Amino acid sequence: MSSRIFQNIVDQLCEASQATIGMIDVEGTVISCGDAALIGERFHEAALQIASLPEAICVNGGMTFLPLKGWNPTYGFSAFVVGTGVQAEAFCRMAQVSLNSAKTYYEEKHDKTTFVKNIITDNILPGDIYIRAKELHFQTDVPRAVFLVRQRGRGDVSVVEMLQNLYSDKQQDFVINVNETDIAIIRQVSTDITGEELTMMAKSIEERLKTELFARTTIGIGTISEHLRELADAYKEAQVAIEVGKVFDTEKTVINYESLGIGRLIYQLPTTLCEIFLSEVFKKNSIDSLDQETLFTINMFFENSLNVSETSRKLFVHRNTLVYRLEKIKKLTGLDLREFDDAIIFKVALMVKKYLASRENRMI
Repeated sequence: MSSRIFQNIVDQLCEASQATIGMIDVEGTVISCGDAALIGERFHEAALQIASLPEAICVNGGMTFLPLKGWNPTYGFSAFVVGTGVQAEAFCRMAQVSLNSAKTYYEEKHDKTTFVKNIITDNILPGDIYIRAKELHFQTDVPRAVFLVRQRGRGDVSVVEMLQNLYSDKQQDFVINVNETDIAIIRQVSTDITGEELTMMAKSIEERLKTELFARTTIGIGTISEHLRELADAYKEAQVAIEVGKVFDTEKTVINYESLGIGRLIYQLPTTLCEIFLSEVFKKNSIDSLDQETLFTINMFFENSLNVSETSRKLFVHRNTLVYRLEKIKKLTGLDLREFDDAIIFKVALMVKKYLASRENRMI
């Protein structure tokens, strides 16, 4: 537990009481104090005395000590006041109450973060979620959004620190360092929040990390979790959003699971089924028989909603030239892209081909 948790409170207590107040850990080391010169000093005998009398005021070496609630090897802390007597005891009890509140807040916050991490990583049984949530006074049925921030390249710990600072004062929000490159952000949101608003939040995070830390990230967004037990599914959706985005939306740095469209379905298909589909669609010639210029024409045609006039204008070619190219594609593939059904089949086939290529690259 960081001494920074207590130092601000200690400073305020010293100012209000005009006494020297501080805190020691289980080994007797001063971790916070109004007198900076005492920080780092060690009162070993006092620590042993406190451990033997965990509920009582202890006086040692001209100082008064009183342990915080739950004195044990894990969270062993004690408040102290320089001086003895009735007034020192009163100040020490006042310090115990204030510092114990900060300690309780920290422990609860720490335990809640661990609890949420166990949920999203499937390290807790569904039935235990309700029990643990009740123990931690954790709201189970409020809407929460899951953002997965993935650092591109080597992970930088400063990214985690910045995100934790952004949400440090909010009990309902959590920043979880999942692994070297992945950071999960769980945010409590309003019931009427839209996908566009979630995307704007993610873009704001991405822009801030890029501007202040020069960190390149990709952010996946899961669907809104209406209940605590749905957090794991939302986290997996955020993972899928990033993975599918790498295949079909390589230019995007923020990908919402709800906006993946047909790419989400293709990503879940077995490769053998994809290969069979391509062989059935392109019976005349393989899709590989199409050169880059032809593929560029096809993609431009799709981007302009199968509009021949608009596509020819964007390609800077005569309308008849584009028609000739489309006829050529029809002869090679048997599909007329001016027909909606054929265009849909061809579009899906291109995406399947792209998916298979990404799988091959991943295996190399």
